Amino acid sequence: MQITEEHRQEIAAQFALWNEALQTGDAKQVARLYAEDATLLPTISKEVRQTPRAIQDYFEHFLELRPRATILQQKIRLFGDIATNSGIYKFAVTQDNEDRVVIARFTFVYYRTGEGWKIIEHHSSMLPEV
Repeated sequence: MQITEEHRQEIAAQFALWNEALQTGDAKQVARLYAEDATLLPTISKEVRQTPRAIQDYFEHFLELRPRATILQQKIRLFGDIATNSGIYKFAVTQDNEDRVVIARFTFVYYRTGEGWKIIEHHSSMLPEV
């Protein structure tokens, strides 16, 4: 399906909003970007998060690492009121006063609501070393 540059930028901006929310250190602000019935398959947790409280709980812990995300590769697609953004991103994190980089695969699925785009699915997993 063809996507216009305007739509591509609109969906890419959703990642920027998410990353900016991470920078606030406020888990509630990050969790508000997710739909009420969203599913989060997080990078550094084995637990599937499927409620607003569970998603917020994940970010309360993840934000302790002060993550700063950068997209390395992405593919954006639009299907009416549903959009996907999949690819590779890296997180600069600080753990035990030491900076490190985590590279992961991601898929965000967004749904357009009357209030704007909401994340309905988010899968993030560390890139295998092999």
